[in-house]
Amino acid sequence: MDQATASAMALPDARQRHPTPTRRRRRPQIGLAFIAPFGALFALVFIVPILYAVYLSFFQDKLVGGTTFVGFANYSKLFQDPQFWDGVGRVFWFTLVQVPVMLIFAMALALALDSLRLHGTRFLRVTIFLPYAVPAIVSTLMWGFLLGIKYGLFGSLNEALGTDFNPFAPDTTLISIGVMVTWAFTGFNMLIFYAALKAVPRELYEAAAIDGANELQIVRAIKLPALRGSLVVTVIFSIIGTFQMFNEPQILPSMVANSGVTTFYTPNLYAYNLAFTGSQQGYAAALALVMAVITIAVAYAVQIRGLRNASDH
Repeated sequence: MDQATASAMALPDARQRHPTPTRRRRRPQIGLAFIAPFGALFALVFIVPILYAVYLSFFQDKLVGGTTFVGFANYSKLFQDPQFWDGVGRVFWFTLVQVPVMLIFAMALALALDSLRLHGTRFLRVTIFLPYAVPAIVSTLMWGFLLGIKYGLFGSLNEALGTDFNPFAPDTTLISIGVMVTWAFTGFNMLIFYAALKAVPRELYEAAAIDGANELQIVRAIKLPALRGSLVVTVIFSIIGTFQMFNEPQILPSMVANSGVTTFYTPNLYAYNLAFTGSQQGYAAALALVMAVITIAVAYAVQIRGLRNASDH
């Protein structure tokens, strides 16, 4: 083989190793073409509404003068609004109590399913997860009829026992809402924990058993540390979900009387009533933006603290 033939045979390989400038430019364009539909949809349903809410928050609808630019007046009024802070405080305490209870329950279920000592684990997984597939409105209606004293189970129990306990009394309505939310989202969080446990190599359990560790020691030394990352994720999701609580307090007043649910029971409910009942779209937009900032700040703080604790261990 002469030198010219060898050079000709080596030329395609050189071209493959060193793509032409046209091919280099084409690759980013192909990537942009793939993400363009998502980017357009994301901007349309997420970015544009946020920008429009920011725009609305600087205006007020007045009887005289119509829609008027007021600058930061809506925000100044919001920070002095006791109804807003009452809703924020209620959601905060609800989150502080309901989220740990729900996650502990979900973690216990995941550990029980992963123990391999239960029969019918596939059926149990589906059964526990099934409430998450029930729409929130349907779930609220169902629990409203179940816990209501006029039509539901507690009404029959009160007649049979001669009691007058009302789960939807003003002092216990928030607890009843907590039961609804826990029932609906425990299965979702259980599935996250269960997936994290399934990622743990079974050899670790076998080695621990050979060393004489019992089931409780295996849970404490292996399984619970494996759940730290998923715990951070579930806490963040749960905080965001509870801060957005809307369906339950919106539907319950139409089903039960004297429940204590006001138009400002939660910040989301307050914003909805301001915008669609009180015709105060600018004020409602300012409220929604402030709640978004509060939710992001709390979720971010939990994330940083959780990842820091996970890295320390």
